[in-house]
Amino acid sequence: MAPRTAGAWTVITALGLLSCCSLGWCEASRTSGSASGVSRQEQEPMGLERVKRGWVWNQFFVVEEYTGTEPLYVGKIHTDSDEGEGNIKYTISGEGAGSIFIIDELTGDIHATERLDREEKAFYTLRAQARNRLSNDPLEPESEFVIKVQDINDSEPKFLEGPYIGSVAELSPIGTSVMKVTASDADDPAYGSSARVVYGVLEGEKFFSVDRHTGLIMTAVADLDRETQDRYELVVKATDMAGQMGGLSGSTTVTIVITDVNDNPPRFPQKMYQFSVSEGAAVGTPVGRVIASDVDMGENTDMSYLIKEGGELFKVTTDVETQEAVVSIKKPLDFESKRTHNVVVEAVNKHVDPRFVDLGSFSDQTIVRVSVSDEDEPPIFQPEDGSIMEVQEDARVGALVGIVTARDPDVKNMPVRFTIDRTTDQEMIFHIDPDSGAITLGKILDRETAGWHNITVKAVEADNHTMSSYTAVSIRILDVNDNPPELATPYEASICEDAKPGQLIHTISVVDRDEPQSGHRFYFTLAPEGSSNRHFTLWDVKDNTAGIRTQRSGFNRHEQNTYFLPILVVDSGPPSLSSTGTLTIHVCGCDPEGAIQSCNATAYAMSAALSPGALIALLVCMLILIVLVLLILTLKRHRKGQRMAEDEEDMRDNVIKYNDEGGGEQDTQAYDMSALRNLYDFPEAKSCDSGAELHSLPQWAQSSQAGAAEGLGGADFSLFKGYIRKKVEQADNDLSVPPYDSFQTYAFEGSSSPALSLSSIHTLSTTSEQDFSYLSDWGPRFRQLAGYYAPGNPEEEGS
Repeated sequence: MAPRTAGAWTVITALGLLSCCSLGWCEASRTSGSASGVSRQEQEPMGLERVKRGWVWNQFFVVEEYTGTEPLYVGKIHTDSDEGEGNIKYTISGEGAGSIFIIDELTGDIHATERLDREEKAFYTLRAQARNRLSNDPLEPESEFVIKVQDINDSEPKFLEGPYIGSVAELSPIGTSVMKVTASDADDPAYGSSARVVYGVLEGEKFFSVDRHTGLIMTAVADLDRETQDRYELVVKATDMAGQMGGLSGSTTVTIVITDVNDNPPRFPQKMYQFSVSEGAAVGTPVGRVIASDVDMGENTDMSYLIKEGGELFKVTTDVETQEAVVSIKKPLDFESKRTHNVVVEAVNKHVDPRFVDLGSFSDQTIVRVSVSDEDEPPIFQPEDGSIMEVQEDARVGALVGIVTARDPDVKNMPVRFTIDRTTDQEMIFHIDPDSGAITLGKILDRETAGWHNITVKAVEADNHTMSSYTAVSIRILDVNDNPPELATPYEASICEDAKPGQLIHTISVVDRDEPQSGHRFYFTLAPEGSSNRHFTLWDVKDNTAGIRTQRSGFNRHEQNTYFLPILVVDSGPPSLSSTGTLTIHVCGCDPEGAIQSCNATAYAMSAALSPGALIALLVCMLILIVLVLLILTLKRHRKGQRMAEDEEDMRDNVIKYNDEGGGEQDTQAYDMSALRNLYDFPEAKSCDSGAELHSLPQWAQSSQAGAAEGLGGADFSLFKGYIRKKVEQADNDLSVPPYDSFQTYAFEGSSSPALSLSSIHTLSTTSEQDFSYLSDWGPRFRQLAGYYAPGNPEEEGS
C-alpha cells in the first residue's frame, strides 16, 4: 500500500506543477527578472511576446492525518538558473519551516515531518529563496508560496447548541413545526461530501419527524394529549458524507414539552352538595363552598360560577385564589316560610378555545341543597321600614297619635310589649301603651318650635326580653292658626317735604309663623286709631304686601318731622288672627332731584346758617387737628422707645449705689426695686461657645454661705474671681455691647456680721405676735406671701 500511495501523491504534485505553468505565468515573470540576470524587454522590442518565467513551482497540497513512518513528500521548488551543477542552495522560511516542513538544499524537495490536522490549521504560508552555495548571495528575489492541508473525513457532525428543549401545543395537526436542530462538521465543506450533513430520528419517530436536510422537527401525529403525556425525549442523529456508507455521525437528545390548550371542561366531583344555615344569619353570610376540577392547567382552568336556579335568596361568587364557588345569602331567610332551598350552580370556563367547541360543552352543573334551621327571632314591625304619623298641634294631652304593630315571627307567636326609647324623647312628649302600641300625647305641642318629632319604639317578646327590635316613628305636627301675622321688620320710611299726593313711599310685607296648607293670605288696613289720618293712605297690593302713599303735599319738618302710621294685618285663618304694626315716616329735606339731604330739623337750621364754603373750611380744620394729634402721639411713643432702648444699652455703664435702709417692710416707695434687680441682671452671651449656663451672682453667693460659715478668713474668693472672669470674657465676645469699658462692683459680705438678719421672711420662725392675716386681703399677687405668714397647723407642726 505504501508504494501506491507515494505514486499517487507524485501524480498530484505533477498536476500542481502543470497548473502553475498555466495559471501563474505572467505573475512568475515579474519575479524572475533578477534571477535570470538578463531583461528580455531590453533584447526584444515591445509587443505581444511570451516571457519565460524563472520559477517552476506553485502552491502545494499535503494530506492531513498522514500516518506513515517516512516524511511525506510535499513538492519541489526549482529555478531555471539551476543547471544541475550543485552550485545553488534552496532555503525556505515562514510557518513551520525547519520544524514541520524541511527542504533538500540541493534538489529543492520539500517534505512534511509531522502529522497535520486541517481542522487545526488549513494552510501554511512560507517563503522560498535560491542562493549561491559559495557566496550565499540570493540569486532570485524571495518568493511566497502556500502549502494547503488537504481534508479527509475525520470529524463527525456535532450538535453544539444543545441541550435542546422545545414545545408544541397539544392536539396540534401533523406537520406542526416544533423546533430546529443544527449539527456542525469541522471538515472542509468545499472538498467532497465530508461536511454534508443529513438528519434522522433514532428514538421517538412514532410521534415526531425531522427534515432530512434542514433539521426541522415536526409532529408526526395529531393526537398529542398533554393530560396523557406532557413530555417526550427525541434522539436526533446527524450523518456526514450526505448519509452515504462510511460517513461519520453524531446524535443529540431533544426534549419536547407538550403545552396545554383548553380542551377539557370543568367537572364537579359531586352532583349534589348539602349545607345548613340558621334563619337568623345575616345577608352576605357564606353558606358553603363547592369547586369544580379542570384537568387543564394555567389560565385554562380559570372558571366562573353562576346560579341557574334558586337565585332569589342566594348568590354565588368565585374565589379567585382557590377557584371555589362561594354560596352566600342574598336575602333574609325565613324558616317558617320555607325550610329547604335547592340552588343549581353552574361552572363555566372563562377562556374557551373556539377550535375545540365541537368537543362538547365547557360547563358543568351541580345542585346545592340548603337547609334552613329555626331560631328564636325578635318581633317584626309592620311596616318594617318605619311609620309616619300626624297630629294636630292643638291636640290635648292624652290624645291618640297613632298605633304601631309588631308580631313574633316564630311558630310560638309570643305576645309583644312596646316601649319608647327615651334617648329619642327625653322631654317625654309621647307615651305608648305597652300592650297595644298606641302612642298618645304627654305634653302640649307647638309646631312652630318643632314641626317633626322622630322617636324610636322598641318591641320585645313578653317572655324573652333579649329578643327585641326597633322601628323609627316620625310624627308630623299639623299646623293650626295660632300665631298672628306681624310686620317683617320695624319699617321706617322717608319722604321729601315737597312730596306730591299719591306718591308711593314704602312697600311693607308681613311674616306668619304658621304654615296653612292652602298658603298665606293677608289683608292690610289702617288701625282704628289711625283711620282719621289725613296725610297717608294704605294700598293693599293683594300679593301679601301693601304700599303706603301720600294723601297730600307740602310737608314741613319744622312743624312735624316724624309721623307714626298704625297698620292692622289680618290673616286668612281659620280662625283669623291680626296684629298691629307701626310704620315710622320721617320728613326730610331733599335736593331738586329728589335725593334726601337731611332728616333733622336742627341740622337743617345749621345748614341754612352756614354756607357750603364755611362747612368745607370747618371740615378741613378738623382734619388738620386730627393729623396733628396723631403726629404728637407718634413722636411721644417714638421718644419713649428710644429712651427705653438707651437705658437698656447703657445698663453696663451705670454704677448704682444705695446706702439708705428704707422705711421698713411696708415702705415700697422709698427706693426703686427695679434698679436693684438690674444691678445683677446681666444679659447672657448669645454665642453657643460660652460653655455651661452662668448663674447670677446672688445665687452663687447664697451657695457659698455654707463655706463662709467656717470663718471670715476662710472665705473662698476664687468663686467670685471665676465669675468676674467669665463675665469679662462674655462681654468681650458680645458684639451687641458698646465698644468701651464698663465698670461693675461686687461685694462679699462674709458670715460673721454681729447684726442679725433684717429679712422679714425669718419672722415666720420667731415667736413674733404680729398678725399677718391681712396679707390675704391684698389680692392674688400677695397670695404666696400670705401663705408664708399664715399661722401653722398644730397637727402639721407636731408631725
